[in-house]
Amino acid sequence: MLLQKKFYSYLRREYFLLGQCLSFLHKHAYSIMRKIIITIDGFSSCGKSTLAKQLATKLNYVFIDSGAMYRAVTLYFLRNHVDWTNKDQVEEALKLIDLKFEYNSEAGKSDIYLNEENVEYVIRDLVVAEKVSEVAAVKEVREYAVAAQQLMGKRKGIVMDGRDIGTAVFPDAELKLFMTADPLVRVERRYKELFEKNPLVQIDEVKHNIEMRDYIDSNREFSPLRQAADAIVIDNSFISPDEQLKMAMDLAKERIKMAQQVEQRQSS
Repeated sequence: MLLQKKFYSYLRREYFLLGQCLSFLHKHAYSIMRKIIITIDGFSSCGKSTLAKQLATKLNYVFIDSGAMYRAVTLYFLRNHVDWTNKDQVEEALKLIDLKFEYNSEAGKSDIYLNEENVEYVIRDLVVAEKVSEVAAVKEVREYAVAAQQLMGKRKGIVMDGRDIGTAVFPDAELKLFMTADPLVRVERRYKELFEKNPLVQIDEVKHNIEMRDYIDSNREFSPLRQAADAIVIDNSFISPDEQLKMAMDLAKERIKMAQQVEQRQSS
């Protein structure tokens, strides 16, 4: 009887350890696969960052919020009264800017730091939103940001969202997505987001801001918002976040598999 109890106890322990191993392998399955670069471009308030964060979490990849980088630069310019139409002032200011992402364990995501200050929430203010497209259109600012982004992507295994990630930053990315949605849906989404932080915000103000950003992003001289020729379009006007994530995950799995097959053929 004693031997039988010991045997069952041994089996339970072994099954528990097996379960732990399987759980670990399932969670980190994509970590040991071939790494790829995933870019997500599109207009503002199309849910790019939401999808990028979800994909990064599912794949155990690094999420890089390129928009936060431009917002942080805009915040610095506003605080320090930098005239972004003056090339000399811009170049001098960029020398004094240090941007980095640090993981926030409480929020479960990475926050952006501007010269050692966590500005993750400050940069979401409407004052910054109204000027970020103008600042992001400055050639020197985009060159500064693109160089930093390309450095971050050297090891692959990243998901990055923005306006020109698939066209200018990573034109050879294995998977490029382009997000779009009905303009009225975008306005409503952005209004709800801002209302939580500022109940005095007006929906007409939000609508004007989105229209202005769309125009500037699409018509700027340097790296305008464009859909890459090989990008896959996702219109999320009337689909749920879960449906959107499933579509993107299926595409990511397919591209990871293709990248592995290419690597195997090259090594054989």
